[in-house]
Amino acid sequence: MTTEPNTNNPFVAYAGAPSIVTEMTWVTGRSAPSAEWEQGREFLLRKAAMLDRMAVKESAMYVPGMATRVVESAVQAARTLVEYDVEHSGLSLKGAELVTDEDHREYVRHQYHEWLRAQCA
Repeated sequence: MTTEPNTNNPFVAYAGAPSIVTEMTWVTGRSAPSAEWEQGREFLLRKAAMLDRMAVKESAMYVPGMATRVVESAVQAARTLVEYDVEHSGLSLKGAELVTDEDHREYVRHQYHEWLRAQCA
């Protein structure tokens, strides 16, 4: 029996996260590469999580199809994070069973949840 939270559920994964506006401000402030800030994993993770949270919210508020653009943006950001992790940490797409768009978004949720827990420790 596992006691790990179901981080596939966005409400569980993002519990305790800063507001979307706070994350948007953080991401926007670091969107232009500079000598002071590298757009590394934390940037990609927080951007992907922010877009995923926006997609979840938009999908819940509107009829199917109305949130397509934000969902597509969330998927692209998730795929970018996965590509980064494949290149930098040896993540195996097959081993992690990352096939569908939803798989990639669930990966973001799990990774963000772990990152957020580490920030609070």
